Amino acid sequence: MKSNTKIELMAPAGNYEALMAAIHAGANSVYFGIEQLNMRARATMNFTIDDIPEIVARCSAKNVRTYITLNTIVYDHDISLMKRIIDTAKKHNITAIIAADQAVIMYAKQVGLEVHISTQVNITNLETVKFYSHFADVMVLSRELSINQMKSIVNGIKREKIMGPAGKLIQIEVFAHGALCMAVSGKCYLSLHSHNSSANRGACIQNCRRTYKVIDIEEGYELEIDNEYIMSPKDLCTIDFLDQLLDSGISVLKIEGRGRAPEYVKTVIECYREAIDAYCNKTYSPILAEAWMERLEKVYNRGFWSGYYLGQKMGEWSKGHGSQATQKKIYLGKGIKYFPKSKVGEFKIEAHSLKKGDTVLIMGPTTGVIEQVVDEIRVDLKKISEAKKGDHCSIAVNEVIRPSDKLYKIIST
Repeated sequence: MKSNTKIELMAPAGNYEALMAAIHAGANSVYFGIEQLNMRARATMNFTIDDIPEIVARCSAKNVRTYITLNTIVYDHDISLMKRIIDTAKKHNITAIIAADQAVIMYAKQVGLEVHISTQVNITNLETVKFYSHFADVMVLSRELSINQMKSIVNGIKREKIMGPAGKLIQIEVFAHGALCMAVSGKCYLSLHSHNSSANRGACIQNCRRTYKVIDIEEGYELEIDNEYIMSPKDLCTIDFLDQLLDSGISVLKIEGRGRAPEYVKTVIECYREAIDAYCNKTYSPILAEAWMERLEKVYNRGFWSGYYLGQKMGEWSKGHGSQATQKKIYLGKGIKYFPKSKVGEFKIEAHSLKKGDTVLIMGPTTGVIEQVVDEIRVDLKKISEAKKGDHCSIAVNEVIRPSDKLYKIIST
């Protein structure tokens, strides 16, 4: 699924499964972390320097741009690793580095690697855009701006012809979907204060997502709070007003979620790809937006709100802990073999059972994410209605599956 629109859709990639899901779903670019110098350093899903050539090869084959997030605070002892990452990125033709620290920005510029300014810099006005235009071609605006403020900055860039190092007008990027932080553009000290684990070094433990009581220390009164999760914002979702967001003139839509599962990446990128294309084809409508919202609600989310884009001054907070997705996946088993002539995949069921009519996910580092309904199940070439734990069963799969692939069943929550 690919589009020739001028709006770039940028996808998160925390592992190869998510990377391939993003590519297959229609992303124009992907962003990912390397080692510990990124804002998801604490997550288990990060790539290493050795992965860079393979990532570039897979993305280049599909004409997908590659961005490395190197956007944490950098200390002196990090400089050697930072330079090694950038040197490797330059050698293997990574498209750009997403950076916030001036040391990273300067070194990337020094070696001739394109720089994008991270949201951690908190760009909120045209004068700041002018300053960073000496170093960067793309800038992510602060998440706390309204659409009108974004439009003013974009118009200012065009009016004053503010160019980046590549000699082209500065492009503006904004977050369109995913997790939001209670702190301005994510610059929070709560995790550092409580557990000596810095959010600004990519090691946030997400204290804000927990339940808290507010108690008057002097008299012991506990304040009544209607919403228990008073520091945990709902997830940003712009798909139901995407036409207004794109009318502002921004160039890049960024999806948050490097720590989220591959099926999240697949679903969210597919929905926003369709929405962007509908906008460009002048077929975008509230009815389509409602259908996309229903699909987005099926994957990980903390509830949705519009962020500050429509002029809202105060945040909206989650009503419960963790995901409010209407569906979840459960592990069934793993791939054994694929038969290309008959387009059939063989699987070993290791947990639960698989029934005719079930919706399944097949996921792997090369496969990405395949989602389909099981129309027929066979064991020993005989049709059956249910495959149980221990069975080797076969189902029709239109795409190649691999022995390392995992099979999941989607169920309602």
